[in-house]
Amino acid sequence: MKKTTVWLAAMALGVTTLVGVNPGTAPAQAEQGEQKYLVVFQNASSLPSNYESLLQQAGGKVTKKLSNLGAVQVVSSNPNFNSAMQSSPYVQAVNREGSVYPDSVAGEVAEAFNPEQTAVGTADLYDTYQWDIKQVTSNGESWNLKGGTGKSADGKNIVVGVIDTGIDYNHPDLKGNYLYGKSFVPGITDAIDEKGHGTHVAGAIAANGRVMGVGPNLKLASYRVFGPTGSAATSDIAAALEAAGNDNVDVVNMSLGGYNWIQDPDYTPDEVIADQLLFERAIAYATKKGVTVVGSAGNNGMNISNPWQLTKDLFGPDAEGITLRSPSSPQMLRVASNGIGLNRAYYSNYGALHIHVSAPGGDYGPLWAPGLDPALRDGNARTLSTYMGGGYAWMIGTSMASPKAAAVAGVVIAKAGKDKLTPAQVKLQVMGTATDIQDAGFDKYSGFGLVNAKKALK
Repeated sequence: MKKTTVWLAAMALGVTTLVGVNPGTAPAQAEQGEQKYLVVFQNASSLPSNYESLLQQAGGKVTKKLSNLGAVQVVSSNPNFNSAMQSSPYVQAVNREGSVYPDSVAGEVAEAFNPEQTAVGTADLYDTYQWDIKQVTSNGESWNLKGGTGKSADGKNIVVGVIDTGIDYNHPDLKGNYLYGKSFVPGITDAIDEKGHGTHVAGAIAANGRVMGVGPNLKLASYRVFGPTGSAATSDIAAALEAAGNDNVDVVNMSLGGYNWIQDPDYTPDEVIADQLLFERAIAYATKKGVTVVGSAGNNGMNISNPWQLTKDLFGPDAEGITLRSPSSPQMLRVASNGIGLNRAYYSNYGALHIHVSAPGGDYGPLWAPGLDPALRDGNARTLSTYMGGGYAWMIGTSMASPKAAAVAGVVIAKAGKDKLTPAQVKLQVMGTATDIQDAGFDKYSGFGLVNAKKALK
């Protein structure tokens, strides 16, 4: 027991690691025209007084300031901008800015679910289809415990920020718990969801209607970083984390990510470090502000704890060097995905010490695996949640698992009261009360096991 407690504490507090993200600009375009760069200065919490003149001298123009993180986004057409900034004693890292995507399973798209109309609030779809929410809440028993629905012991709102594609704040199952939204997408001010991913995530957290979330009285805040198509820049996600910290959000869910091939032959290691430094600073800033940051493990079905093998798995058997999952920080709670039978979902990434807990993200049932007859698929083994346009949809992925763990973190906070627990304490409680599944004890597939709202509240 003593060893387990020490181990849990170490995982909650973490140790700094070095990873990054793949630059969003193709190598063939890297030296052509104006490029976006990240410049991360030595001071992790402020910008040097002369930063603007330093950048101007190198041919750069500031397009975004992240003052609390000691970083800026810059545009420059100077092909020597990188080397010019790297020579400055004020600069820790600089590179062309990278990007990440919402986590999705290869070949899978959301399937609309169009049930017959019935009175809002009846929870009829929960009763029939939401095995995943029942799995986490012990068939709703956690809702009868103090804090179990997300209502705080001190009456203050417990807010889960969703850093994603936005939220359909008009959805009848969500609008009662929606507090506010902010967009970090260039040129877009509305935090409404135009892709569906974020709305599905939000429903898993705090839907309260025909479908239910793990914490049906938790409050939702939309931090939109993805436009109708494409990816999000590192600085946009960092800005969203910074804002969530400043807004006194309690939990943040990030069902997004990518990979960084540190020794990609088209880039030197120095050209990918700034993104990861900024991610680590942003997560550290939010955590210091009291935010429990939760993230998905990824959907490639790969071992993310072996960075050398991951390079070969992703980029081919002749690829050399290390590849790491990003965003990454030891302060995050990283979530893998399990199926209805408590199995590891076929797409879920895994890895010793890289997975903390598991949550139901769905698959196609115990009889089907990739390559088998599609007729063996059980569509009801996917996860049903809210979708944009006021609808519902089936989806699978670690994107669907992560928000359920985020919601468990939210109800743990609700039981204690707002601002009473540190993120490390919340993380320990979620991990320490998980139900052991898959391999006995702590394992590389499910970490400490399936998140359990009922146990976490006792």
